[in-house]
Amino acid sequence: MIIQTSPPGTSHLAITMYEHNALCMQFAKVFGNDRFERLEPLDAMVYVISNHDAGWLEYDRNPGIDPATGLPYNLVDTPPQSIITTSRLSPDFNQRHDSYCGLISSMHSWGLYNGRYGLSKLVLLDKVAAKDRPVADKMLNGELGRQARLKEELAKDSRAAGWLGERKVFQNYKTLQFIDTLALYFNRVHPEGRTEQTFEHVPLSKDGDVDVIIRPLGDKTYALSPFPLASEGSEFAFSGRRISPTDSAGLGGWAAALQRLPTEWESFKLVAG
Repeated sequence: MIIQTSPPGTSHLAITMYEHNALCMQFAKVFGNDRFERLEPLDAMVYVISNHDAGWLEYDRNPGIDPATGLPYNLVDTPPQSIITTSRLSPDFNQRHDSYCGLISSMHSWGLYNGRYGLSKLVLLDKVAAKDRPVADKMLNGELGRQARLKEELAKDSRAAGWLGERKVFQNYKTLQFIDTLALYFNRVHPEGRTEQTFEHVPLSKDGDVDVIIRPLGDKTYALSPFPLASEGSEFAFSGRRISPTDSAGLGGWAAALQRLPTEWESFKLVAG
């Protein structure tokens, strides 16, 4: 679950990973244009991008509570044991749909703990306490084994030949990372707190990347430069529930509160900068 920042003294928007995935799906469906190569294989990549955090579904229905805030744990503060479990369940979910989806999802899980394969300075494994490292290492080694098995399986499928080259696989992996972090830009920070941000290693193709910069323009409009989407000026939206620490007691605990609190939507427009 993502607990969006908010101005001091105000409530927070709580966004489940299902809702985060739904925003990612919107971006995936319009990624690519004359400069940025479109997703291929299209159906598999839209599916895995739309479900890359599917392993959080059960956890978000009854989340752990952060004693420091009285709210559900924010994504990055979730106890390691719970994150490690979701990191395995997400590839499990995607693999059941399609082997290529399982491969890309597994790479996403492994990459989160290892600086997104060198694309990010944030290494989640560095934040895992020594007592939790054996469980984390077991999960990560399991994902490397999964990837090897799925590549062997996909190599037998003539349709997958064009998708399995190392550069093509990493192009698709990097596209998922861009879409994931672009959605997090909106999910994690309230509108007044958003500033200019650079997304590194956004793939133009399997042979080259660029940095994409997002800049708030006001009036719910944000400029992307260079613009990586097919539809310039389109509107996107995501949902969540507005929460305060007292909601839990008043509505019978957080599991009940998150079901009963009204859904709130936030929309924005993306234009070429």
